[in-house]
Amino acid sequence: MRARASHLRALLSRVLAPGLAPPPGRAMPQITGPGASRFGAAFLGRARFSSADASTAAQGGSKPPAAAAAATTTGGDGGGDGHSGKSEQADAGKSVRGGPVSWLSFLLLLVTGGGIIVYYDKEKKRHIEEMKNRTSAVKPGQSVGTAAIGGPFKLLNHDGKPVTEKDFLGKWTLLYFGFTHCPDICPDELQKMAAAIDKIKGKAKLDIVPVFITVDPERDTVEQVRDYVKEFHPDLVGLTGTTDEIRKVARAYRVYYMKTEEEGSDYLVDHSIVMYLMNPKMEFVKFYGKNYDTDSLADGIIKEIKEHK
Repeated sequence: MRARASHLRALLSRVLAPGLAPPPGRAMPQITGPGASRFGAAFLGRARFSSADASTAAQGGSKPPAAAAAATTTGGDGGGDGHSGKSEQADAGKSVRGGPVSWLSFLLLLVTGGGIIVYYDKEKKRHIEEMKNRTSAVKPGQSVGTAAIGGPFKLLNHDGKPVTEKDFLGKWTLLYFGFTHCPDICPDELQKMAAAIDKIKGKAKLDIVPVFITVDPERDTVEQVRDYVKEFHPDLVGLTGTTDEIRKVARAYRVYYMKTEEEGSDYLVDHSIVMYLMNPKMEFVKFYGKNYDTDSLADGIIKEIKEHK
């Protein structure tokens, strides 16, 4: 009996020793002998629970302070990172919803573009106004220069006599370039010229010399030109010449002409449709296009002659 009691005390002292835990893989000895009292069994069971708690506390205490602090810090940082991540997501959401251009930027763009358009329109109007002022500053009788149209020439008239520009000095002259085989335009223009000449003479008592110069010297011989001009007006002077002579006079008066639709000897000549008014010095005054009718042509010539007197 004493031996059993002594063995029980040894076991209790071992169990209750601070920080002492049973070795791994080895269980706490069981006291199940027939001599164990109820008190000893209960006490032993309580001692097992105390030992487990002491072992757990010992393991927790054996953990280094730095590790605990790191765990605490990590937990805190994790909370901070979570908060920061939420803020970044919110900012990203705002930028995505707002897009690359905000309403304020769009409004500024509209205002700037409108200002540029208004400025450009204002400058354009100012430029046009300046041009109008410059134009109106030129007085009606003021000389602003003379076009380089006209020059010396040497041709044959419809009677076969040599003629130069000097033969027309001292007279107002109206020149027209065409060809005798012209189907419609040349006859219309020569009829208009003849009617305007008669109207000017009857209305303003002015004598104008009408002149026809061919641009088809290959077919418009002296005889051909003579027969042609008689059909329009008795005072109409017809002039012809060689190919080189016609080319020179056409260049001097800035007249364009070119053969078209050539089929053997039958062809047309494309040319400028213009009448040139020359003063008594055989200097260019004004030209009249196809858009002038008989009345406007006659009135225009009378006006130019009166202004140059």
